[in-house]
Amino acid sequence: MLDKQVCKNIKMVLLDVDGVMTDGSIFINHDGEFFKSFNVKDGLAIELLRSHHILVGVISGKASAALDTRCQQLGFDEIITGCKNKLPALVNICSKYKISADQIAFLGDDVLDIPIFEKVGLAVAPIDAHSLAIDSADWVSSLKGGEGMVREFADLLLTTQLNLPLKDVYKPLLDKIRLDDVATMEQ
Repeated sequence: MLDKQVCKNIKMVLLDVDGVMTDGSIFINHDGEFFKSFNVKDGLAIELLRSHHILVGVISGKASAALDTRCQQLGFDEIITGCKNKLPALVNICSKYKISADQIAFLGDDVLDIPIFEKVGLAVAPIDAHSLAIDSADWVSSLKGGEGMVREFADLLLTTQLNLPLKDVYKPLLDKIRLDDVATMEQ
């Protein structure tokens, strides 16, 4: 379970990518191009969070054309890639959006994420994260990275934050679908 007061305070969700939105696999072809596999359930989670006025961003240690494409598709508010030390990025994001670190939830899976886990209001890890990341997390998903853990977290965060049943949390998305207002909706 998530702490209700902590959830009510969350204004932004930041994600690591490899091991969170993906299973951590990187496919490289003979030309050296990267390919990654993303879960569409997580894509819809981004839309769900934004429909409830939660800012969403990426701070990823890796940079690739595949990641840039996916981030653009999903319309993240903040996209920072190729970032090994995520703490300066966190400070800049807080300043840019005029929020404090305790108003941010960060989803990460490895030791590079532990320093940022220690600064944010809510640290989240997939069940297959490195043991030290799991030990540092406030909440651990029942799912592995790349298997919909972002969606599982978004559902739990919003039902807790809004004190609503899941069907009511999804009402803004369902209303858009019913009105055929889906041109900007991405999975």
